[in-house]
Amino acid sequence: MELLILLCALPIFYFLLMIGKRVYARGDQECYILDYQCYKPTNDRMIDTEFCHEIIKRTKELGLPELKFLLQATVSSGIGEKTYAPKIVFEGREQNPTVLDGVFEMEEFFHDSVEKLLAKTGIRPSEIDVLLVNVSMLTTVPSLAARLINHYKMRDDIKVYNLTGMGCSASLISVDVVRNIFKSNKNLYALVVTTESMAPNWYAGTDRSMLLCNCLFRIGGCAILLTNKRALKHKAMLKLNCLLRTHHGSRDESYNCCIQKEDEQGRLGFHLGKNLPKVGTVALVDHLKEIAPKILPMSELLRFMVKFLVRKMSKTSSVAGGKTKPVINFKTGVDHFCLHAGGRAVIDGVKLSLGLSEYDIEPSRMTMHRFGNTSASSLWYVLGYMEAKKRLKKGDKVWMISLGAGFECNSGLWEVTRNLDLDDANAWKDCIEGYPPVTLVNPFMEKFGWINQEDPATFKRPD
Repeated sequence: MELLILLCALPIFYFLLMIGKRVYARGDQECYILDYQCYKPTNDRMIDTEFCHEIIKRTKELGLPELKFLLQATVSSGIGEKTYAPKIVFEGREQNPTVLDGVFEMEEFFHDSVEKLLAKTGIRPSEIDVLLVNVSMLTTVPSLAARLINHYKMRDDIKVYNLTGMGCSASLISVDVVRNIFKSNKNLYALVVTTESMAPNWYAGTDRSMLLCNCLFRIGGCAILLTNKRALKHKAMLKLNCLLRTHHGSRDESYNCCIQKEDEQGRLGFHLGKNLPKVGTVALVDHLKEIAPKILPMSELLRFMVKFLVRKMSKTSSVAGGKTKPVINFKTGVDHFCLHAGGRAVIDGVKLSLGLSEYDIEPSRMTMHRFGNTSASSLWYVLGYMEAKKRLKKGDKVWMISLGAGFECNSGLWEVTRNLDLDDANAWKDCIEGYPPVTLVNPFMEKFGWINQEDPATFKRPD
């Protein structure tokens, strides 16, 4: 009898053992953020209205049409007067950059944010197992990742990745690379360094599609420490629940809408095409179709499906007074929306597509106003705003959405693992009480609106 009981218990014991192994393995495959550090340059790097005017005056080729365009673009961008520019701009050399200017810009950021992050978490450089650096528009030999390894004397067996040309979506691509490494390796620390090089990429010509970048992009960056160590779960800030990437690079229209090239005078710049809003919308819609089933509850998916079928069967259009088009309510699975601060048009477009409120997009709008478009790192300034406003509570879901050259749409759903409040290292700490401001009206129109009233026949360029 005892032997029979033992024989019956063995399969059950084996089954429970297999489940335990899978649970244990899954625990090591999790991707946690222990902490992150956004770069905040010194106040002497701020670009206010008057200094922007000085920069414009240095570009002698600009005529009245270009000045009017710059005025309108700056006013409508949502950018404020406290964003930051690289040192080369303040030295008046932005039209004649060198590779060393780009390297100096990167090292300023590296030595500030990476050192603060390591000091804050207590992790030594020798403990880092994976290093991933993404800077789209600067390539050096040795790589920027190698510079970090040399400076911090990291281990010989560290796994190193250096991404370029990935655009504003690069930080989530970097996280995806780390996540895949975590799936096959246990107990790792990964350092992701995400930024963009502005110093050698300031456009000094007259092509409007390239001048737009000077109005939108500013310096910034973020260092992020990730791990899959189960023992550190209680110390983590966020856990990655889902990450999805959509790439439309096979479509010529998408590939060419954001591209680095030379203008007719041979000046290098970054072209933003007029079809960018259309391309971005198509990429976002295709992305939403794929990610919605992964992040939304079944009840919301069933509700949407039923409404869609009812509308389809009714054979009446909304224009004819029939059923309105069903819309997915993403708020049923998401508590906070962390949108790439690419500019007012980008933020408004995503807001409309997802049916969000002003409260939902406030962090992205304020990030654009305070720091400008810092490319791939902008998501982390948006997250920092939420943290500074004490919006992030344990169990909340945060959806990061980014758009970038390629053309790409990438997003990730994070779960807050502990209540997150403002700390001393947050880049928003000294100004969060003033946000949101009473008005976001840009002073450029007030100070330089006279340009719109100028007569081309009598216009004299400001000097």
